[in-house]
Amino acid sequence: MDFGHFSLMGYREKGFATERIFREHLEQVKHADWLGFDIAWFAEHHFSNYCVCPSPLVMAAACASATRDIRLGTAVIVTPLYHPARVLAEIGMVDALSSGRLVLGVGSGYQPYEFERFGAGLAEAREMLEEFLDLLDLAFTRDTFSHEGKHYAMPETHISARPANGVPEIWLAGDNEAGHRLAARRGLVPMFTARWKGSGYIAGMRARIAEAWKAEGRDPAAMPLGIQRFLCVAESREEALAYVDNARHQMRLASALRRRAEVMDGGMMTEVPFPDEPPLEEMADNLLVGDCETIAERLAADIRAGQPSHVMFHVQVGGSSHVQAMNTMEKFASDIRPMLEKELGPLKDIGAPVLPRAAE
Repeated sequence: MDFGHFSLMGYREKGFATERIFREHLEQVKHADWLGFDIAWFAEHHFSNYCVCPSPLVMAAACASATRDIRLGTAVIVTPLYHPARVLAEIGMVDALSSGRLVLGVGSGYQPYEFERFGAGLAEAREMLEEFLDLLDLAFTRDTFSHEGKHYAMPETHISARPANGVPEIWLAGDNEAGHRLAARRGLVPMFTARWKGSGYIAGMRARIAEAWKAEGRDPAAMPLGIQRFLCVAESREEALAYVDNARHQMRLASALRRRAEVMDGGMMTEVPFPDEPPLEEMADNLLVGDCETIAERLAADIRAGQPSHVMFHVQVGGSSHVQAMNTMEKFASDIRPMLEKELGPLKDIGAPVLPRAAE
């Protein structure tokens, strides 16, 4: 298994400079590359302080020339918000610019607030995602292709910006059975966020995804899996709780957007508790926060529970600091990872590898 850095790129303080957010996350990705992290992931959201990155492909392109080894992942491209001709060409271009380092995370989206402003229908989003995947295969396995589907139609077309090594590796975000079965059918890598919960939730999610793979005739023992976790090395309980408060801020905004309950003050979302929100202390006891020994112990439990092939870490969130994020990455590489390997053995032996995608 391996590890990644995740950039949501939101802010909590009104008027926080967008330029500073992008610059700090670029610095974090360069640092992650130097420290040996495997993938840098970039989110996509629109129209609020929840996330100021409207295009993970643009961010990946910016990082391509500033890094050497780290792969660059979209987490995720919300494909129903794009015309496929445009995004297919940009996928090919970014993969070529990065010499084949693009990891293509896709999803159907979940925020009505975003879809309304694009004039897109959330009810049709899953169908549109699956049809986009058909187009993706056609675009990069053939010189020219045509398509006539329910949501998209393209005459005979050549996508001139070609990826370095054919269709990039594809990951699929989501926590629903339909998405898990789609990943199984097409040989995609499922990924999910564990939110504020602990290893028990991770074990339950893995079991759910495994059942979907069984239902599609796939072997769950060979199932790759990506998990997103908050991570912060803190010198005190107070510092840990301050980070968790920022993580809670992000989760509150996400919950409101998912439930169509957002309240806007200009470009800022009003922060309100989500249904059944646990106390901050309980969140802190579930998350990867604290000293290196505590984090290593909790992460080992997460890995045993989920058997992931990849864990991506959200190290800067809400109003937490860039300096703290950089320190957390350094401590993970120098202290936490060796503790994990001492506890679990070689990490390369844990989790299923990413497999070739199923033939269509």
